[in-house]
Formats: sequence, structure tokens, C-alpha cells
Amino acid sequence: MTRAMVLFAHPCAESFSAALHRRVCDTLSARGWEVDDCDLYAEGFAPVLSAAERRGYHDIGPNLDTVAEHVARLRAAEALVLVFPVWNMGYPAILKGFLDRVFLPGVSFRMENGQTVPNLTHIRRLAAVTTYGGSRWRTFLAGDPPRRLVTRHLRYITRPERFRFLALHDMNRVTQAGREAFLARVGRAMEAF
Repeated sequence: MTRAMVLFAHPCAESFSAALHRRVCDTLSARGWEVDDCDLYAEGFAPVLSAAERRGYHDIGPNLDTVAEHVARLRAAEALVLVFPVWNMGYPAILKGFLDRVFLPGVSFRMENGQTVPNLTHIRRLAAVTTYGGSRWRTFLAGDPPRRLVTRHLRYITRPERFRFLALHDMNRVTQAGREAFLARVGRAMEAF
């Protein structure tokens, strides 16, 4: 049985992001996967990196003290799926805070001879499911930071065998039919994931 950690970052249960989150979790569960549903808002995850955490950031072992539970969940995962909206051309603050506080030295990477080495290579499958308020063209002109962070940074530290980046652009104008088509696309992608 494959264990997937689904990182969800949206505060509103009635949002389209919440519908995407449900589709991801339901599809993986129906396939017999063990789903660790990490709904950051529902769990009340505190995204702010404290001064003490920053000072102890490189102290491997003690740096896990405040986030040990989330680190254990991440280490138990064989797949990682991020479900989030793009806000201001980036991750929601709670998701960025999760990455800052949990993807620590000794967790997501380690240092060898002054070089960073990927440390989440047990995660064999990586996916991101996201929505953009802006059009593809506007996103392209802005450099598409969320896609670059997932495809370059997260993909580097996990080295997955399977990778998907599923994005719906122009959410401010997309039709109901467009949303339903994207939900179906996400379901198909998770069935093949």
C-alpha cells in the first residue's frame, strides 16, 4: 500500500481548491492508498518561523523539536501531493511557512562537502494541483514562481519517479464546465499516479 501525504492549503471549505483536495484524497483512497490528509488550516498549522527556530535551523536533531510530528508524517510518505491556490504569484503563506518550518536540514536536504544533497528521495511520486487567478500569459510573464518552485526545488529534493503539475489558469473567468473538466482531469491524473 502506497502512503501519500496530501498538503492542502486553503481556508474555505466551499472553495474550488477544497473540491480539488477532496477529489485528490477520494481518488487515492479509492485506489487503496493510505492518505495522510494534512489540511494545514484545519490543523491550525503555525506557519511563522520563530527567531529561536531560525537560530537553531542548522542544528540537526534539535531543529525538529517544534515540528517533529509533521516531519514524521513527511518521512512516512512515499508520495507527496500539494493542493493549493496561487495567491500573489506564490504559495499561500501557510504552505510557504510549512516548507520553511518542516523542510529543514536533515529532513529535506543534507550537507555533504559544502553541497546540498536531496534527502526526501523516499518520496517516489510528487504532484501539485493548483489554480491561478491570472491567465497563462500573465503567469508566464511573471515567471510562474509556483511552478518553478515545485518543478525545480521540490522535484530536486525528492527525485520522484512520477511527477505531475496540474494547473487551472484564469480562475476569475473560468466557467462551471471548465472547473468540472479540470476536476475530471485531476481525478484521471490521480488514478494514474
